[in-house]
Amino acid sequence: MALTSKQRAALRSAANTIDPVFQIGKGEIDETLIQGLADCIAARELIKIKVLENSEYSAREAADALCEALGCECVQVIGRKFVLFKQKKKESAFDAILTK
Repeated sequence: MALTSKQRAALRSAANTIDPVFQIGKGEIDETLIQGLADCIAARELIKIKVLENSEYSAREAADALCEALGCECVQVIGRKFVLFKQKKKESAFDAILTK
């Protein structure tokens, strides 16, 4: 499901106040990281991730790789941080935003 620009803007504003839940450093984007993020995004729907300066990935590269692995949407990439979103099938906290 592709997000419209209005939905993306609403999710960006919701993500504004949240802190990064994961950091991507020197290591690869591996199964352990992907599994941890999958669990986290399943619980929260909207998560922010920070890419450290010593990482071999840019924030955009990491976001693209994780979106593909997790089947989620990239809401935004700013500097070394990016926001990912994956809506729950039931009882999504973001239903109101996404049905507008």
